[in-house]
Amino acid sequence: MSDPAFQRAADATLDAIEAALERAADDGLDVDVERQGNVITLTFDDDSKIVVNSHSAAQEIWIAARAGGFHYRQRDGRWVDGRGGDELWAALSRLVSQQGGSAVVLAAR
Repeated sequence: MSDPAFQRAADATLDAIEAALERAADDGLDVDVERQGNVITLTFDDDSKIVVNSHSAAQEIWIAARAGGFHYRQRDGRWVDGRGGDELWAALSRLVSQQGGSAVVLAAR
């Protein structure tokens, strides 16, 4: 994938993640969502954090959470973890649910 194509796809995905997290917060998830450029930081009630960012050099979206670090690369229009094969939205939903203490299903709209 070309660098500009990656940047467009990553920016669109980060925009969708930010919007989904804001909707979840409006629906009662106790999380503070802050975005600075290509980095989204979630801060939970217990001060734990999840950081989501794009990494241009690797052409990946990275997630850092209590459960570990995860790297997602675009495959057939989806962001897929290179190690476990998890899809980005399912994994982010699981990680946010674990750290937030309540079940959350995040999805792009």
